[in-house]
Amino acid sequence: MPAWLLTTTVLWLPFWWWGDVRYWLFVLSFFSLFIVLFSRPVQRFVLLRLLGARLPNSREKAVLDAAWLPIVRRNSLDRRRFVLAVVDTDSLNAFACGGHLVIVSSQAIEQLDDAQLSGVMAHELSHHLGLHTVTLTIAQWMILPITLLARTGMKLRAIAEAATVAFVRRIPLLHALGLFFAAFLHVVSWLLMLNVSLATSLGNAASRATEFHADRRAAQLGFGNQLLAAMRVWESASPQRERPSMWERVFASHPPMRVRINKLAAYLRSRGVAR
Repeated sequence: MPAWLLTTTVLWLPFWWWGDVRYWLFVLSFFSLFIVLFSRPVQRFVLLRLLGARLPNSREKAVLDAAWLPIVRRNSLDRRRFVLAVVDTDSLNAFACGGHLVIVSSQAIEQLDDAQLSGVMAHELSHHLGLHTVTLTIAQWMILPITLLARTGMKLRAIAEAATVAFVRRIPLLHALGLFFAAFLHVVSWLLMLNVSLATSLGNAASRATEFHADRRAAQLGFGNQLLAAMRVWESASPQRERPSMWERVFASHPPMRVRINKLAAYLRSRGVAR
């Protein structure tokens, strides 16, 4: 939030100089723009393209509907509330985004059966029902201008250094001022990017917790065993890796699949619904 307020202050200055726009009006208006991102038409026609996803073809739609409709019917949900989409990739993957999008990889559609796909989609639906995608979208919206300002500062620093060396190195005072200005931009840009990195790390920690929450909610929706079967397929299809380092665990956005499988299996046994 402090870095975001600093960024919006920089963006507000031209509006204040030329339009006498009040600061808090600008800040509130800029922040509220993220609401547009939750519009279903915007997500369908804009966000899908930004994510590199697409609407399913007729064959994929039939497969997705066969897996999706049992979830919708069992839990009395409005089918029109969500948009199903596909991302072309060779990896087993699926994710929820923006409050309406449920995106499944083309490989998951090919490799998982209807029941397993239902489990995966129930997990992604659980992210929406738990409002995980809302907080993620707000965080991404706030990080975006910080990142842009930091990158702009880095480019200006490079220009300032080049100009200092090329034009004023023979004038000691101007040379010192140019180097000071370049160093100032470097420090500010570095602090902004550090803020983004810290926010991303905290977001990843929260994301790891939401994965367990979404697994349990998928079980509560009635698709825990289906999700567990899909996760086992997922794990068997993944290449064997060495134990991740501490830093890899810190910056990972998802917990290890084996840990998720064990926790979900234990939860299903505690509810007496494990198969």
